[in-house]
Amino acid sequence: MTESEQPDREGQGESPSEPRSSGAPPPHSWRGVDPWQVWIRNAELLAAKSREFPVPAWMRPTRGEHRWPVTMSVIAAIVLQLLLPPHLTTPLPPALLPALEGALLVGLAIANPVRIEKRGSLVRAASTSLIFLISVANLASGVLLIRAILERKAGIAAGPLLASGASIWATNVIAFALWYWEFDRGGPVNRAQGASRLPDLLFPQMAAPELAPPEWETRFVDYLYFSFTNATAFSPTDVMPLARWAKLTMLVQSALSLAVGVLVIARAVGLLRA
Repeated sequence: MTESEQPDREGQGESPSEPRSSGAPPPHSWRGVDPWQVWIRNAELLAAKSREFPVPAWMRPTRGEHRWPVTMSVIAAIVLQLLLPPHLTTPLPPALLPALEGALLVGLAIANPVRIEKRGSLVRAASTSLIFLISVANLASGVLLIRAILERKAGIAAGPLLASGASIWATNVIAFALWYWEFDRGGPVNRAQGASRLPDLLFPQMAAPELAPPEWETRFVDYLYFSFTNATAFSPTDVMPLARWAKLTMLVQSALSLAVGVLVIARAVGLLRA
């Protein structure tokens, strides 16, 4: 074949010494292309060629998760708030915020009675308001408890002090689990639709999908466990925060857990010795 008969590869943007895969776009075509969609497409092609590497459930559309784990956790937080002594809920009536939280919970249960698959602006606002009320009420009770400890008010026994501290600490774990669950990758509905691009929290099953079942995806219990470990270890354990909002939220949770835990335990030990 003469030189004139050879195809003009340079004019086509190709080089004989640099073969290009038919499945990957050329470097110059990445401009304006969504890398996440390319990644998803490559994963789908790989799954079609080999059943040993299916697309993980957290990367593709699936059914929404069940409502009852979140509902039971919110009910537990409301009950823990109702069990607090009156001096830790002032100046508001003890049942005011729990009643508002219960009303929002009923509305959310009506919107998604079995699975969390519908999410409009009103439902998202109600869910965020519910978590906000739980967090604010628990923060106020924690501040009042720390103030009572620092002022060494009379009439505080070790038993009720430990019970109040444990209640506030447990509510803190539930509240921050709800925050992580609500905002990680756009919320539960976006995660079920596979619409999120980048994970805000990197779970071990995401980093090593070959060690997890193909149908694994994050559920509320995963965020509850993550919140518990962050409140006890005061640092990431198996879940790594990637987004800045997740890092700052973990910072606030660790600080609150440390303040309540250290002061309550120290004061209770002092009362027991006395």
